[in-house]
Amino acid sequence: MDLSEDDLALINVLQIAPRLSWADAAEVLGVHATTLAARWERLRSAGVSWITAHLIGDPHQMCLAFVAVDCAMNRREAVTARLAAMPEVVTVEEAASHRDLMLTVITASLDDFSTKVVARLKDIDGLVKYQTALCTRLHASGGAWRLNVLSRAQRAAVRALAGPAATGVARAAAREQLPASHLALLPLLARDGRATAADIARALGRHPATVQRQLNRVIASGILSFRCEVAQKFSAFPVTCQWFVNVPAGQHEAAAAELKTIRNVRLSASTTGPANFVIIMWLQSLADVMRMELELQQKVPGIVLVESVVMLSTVKRVGWMLDPDSRASGAVVVPAQGPGDDD
Repeated sequence: MDLSEDDLALINVLQIAPRLSWADAAEVLGVHATTLAARWERLRSAGVSWITAHLIGDPHQMCLAFVAVDCAMNRREAVTARLAAMPEVVTVEEAASHRDLMLTVITASLDDFSTKVVARLKDIDGLVKYQTALCTRLHASGGAWRLNVLSRAQRAAVRALAGPAATGVARAAAREQLPASHLALLPLLARDGRATAADIARALGRHPATVQRQLNRVIASGILSFRCEVAQKFSAFPVTCQWFVNVPAGQHEAAAAELKTIRNVRLSASTTGPANFVIIMWLQSLADVMRMELELQQKVPGIVLVESVVMLSTVKRVGWMLDPDSRASGAVVVPAQGPGDDD
């Protein structure tokens, strides 16, 4: 399946505002709303693009960790499956290095990381060794990565039309504790970040008006991050490379600002461990690895490249299980939520 410029433009719109109405998207792209809805359904059904929502958590308490895993050769597939089944392990990638697997783990706290993840890693047969780098500050994440096929005017138009309900972005100060009845919406939004109140009401057996109020409150709470993903092999950037680097103390914010000028960057974070900074990029080819290393050295004074890791495949990305060709399989691993009541 080849993506047309129209397909890429629609995905780009939804990267900026994942829940933008088709009427507003039509105003930006100059295409009828029903055409856009049908185009999106084709992309979504093919697993080429999808919209999800994942918990952000309290930024002062949550724990983001990058975990390198070694496993016995004859148990690698089984270990990968066990890790991918863990909701806290949001991303699983097979690496072309001395590391077998690279994991991205998100928990509500450091204690949860120890009790819900590390304790279980020790029980996985065939998992030989793991090494953890804890994120001390997340500078940029994959949800902010863009295809950049829209014009500047179109991007501005999307932002002008999109409020918090369309982008899923709420002010941090608005975050609040939600009752179980509201949390029951989260797994459904993880599977379809564009799910309407009517869709959710049918799935939960609730009244649509009740669900609409609950959905509005969930979005306004700021506990979720909505993001539009695209199958990597269809994005024109099929290669993932992760760098572990050292940046001089006191220069991390300046380095992060420079990295934001490089469109290939998917993630940048300050970390603990032998390296104090992690950078992840999507590249067009392996030849770009050396080119980007030169650019990093030019843009970030004093940077020391400790290690580069190219990923062979992504098994799971932000909770979604992927097929070998990087398309979404349709299976989503989310934390269990109780049904709650309808208050």
